[in-house]
Amino acid sequence: MRFHTLRRTLIATALGIGLATPALAADRELLNSSYDIARELFAAINPEFIAHWQAENGEEIEIQQSHGGSSAQARAILQGLRADVVTYNQVTDVQVLADAGLVAEDWQQQLPNNASPYYSTTAFLVRKDNPKGIESWDDLVREDVKMVFPNPKTSGNGRYTYLAAWGFADQQFDGDEEQVHDFMRTFLRNVAVFDTGGRGATTSFIERGIGDVLISFESEVNNIRQEYGSDDYEVIVPPVSVLAEFPVAMVEANAERNGNQDLARAYLEYLYSEEAQRMLAGFNYRVHHEAVVEEFADRFPETELLTVEEIGGSWDEVMDVHFGSGGLLDELQRR
Repeated sequence: MRFHTLRRTLIATALGIGLATPALAADRELLNSSYDIARELFAAINPEFIAHWQAENGEEIEIQQSHGGSSAQARAILQGLRADVVTYNQVTDVQVLADAGLVAEDWQQQLPNNASPYYSTTAFLVRKDNPKGIESWDDLVREDVKMVFPNPKTSGNGRYTYLAAWGFADQQFDGDEEQVHDFMRTFLRNVAVFDTGGRGATTSFIERGIGDVLISFESEVNNIRQEYGSDDYEVIVPPVSVLAEFPVAMVEANAERNGNQDLARAYLEYLYSEEAQRMLAGFNYRVHHEAVVEEFADRFPETELLTVEEIGGSWDEVMDVHFGSGGLLDELQRR
């Protein structure tokens, strides 16, 4: 089966809740709340963990998925969605659950790498032969270039894109605030369409033919290229970008109520195993396991990854200064 056919099949089965369901009646079920472009990833990982758990514990389990923008998923949990674990693409979406007492205060210390078993960065998907010669962020402020990426107001994916562009401009202009703001105004003006999430942006670029470049996670643009034709698209990893961590945590209040604390903990720890890290790398995510990093080294170009803290301080500061109502994003978008 071709990759895009398999991927669409997985999408069809992964919409909403109920992504991975074993044939036999389960003794227990686990609910993972995740970001919208992770459907295929967990469609691959979940059956492997189910088999692993059954072999280790002799128990039949079922894993269900809930997908959407990670901020929307976090709000759903606050409103009563009984997810046992979260696997998100932005720290603040886990932290809001910690602030509400649903996730442990020290959740980032409970697992390695700040509770981020894998990571990515932002990259560009361009059309065949890269007709606009796009190589880095400064190419995106030319008059002849139009971009597509998710709205930073509604998407963690979009926020990482905005911050990556800001980090580049801050380096380029040695922190000169006026020049950085001018760069970002032009950058935002060159956005052809702001979709609410990563999948919508992909549809706009691929199926509707809008824009010269799609900006998304490196993992996603590589998966899109594999799906829609490696001869028709190219992936460009800019020389400077942002470190996009993918934090995970147990929703302890729910896991305890569901009787799933041991299962939830094992599920998250499994994401650090060599087997899972190899699957993650296969989906074009960057990982930490040394043997897997070496095995997939040719797949991931070297790039300078700026942390969110280096670009704009803490996530709380970034959300308030840039993305809050009346913040810099709103100001820079004014015509």
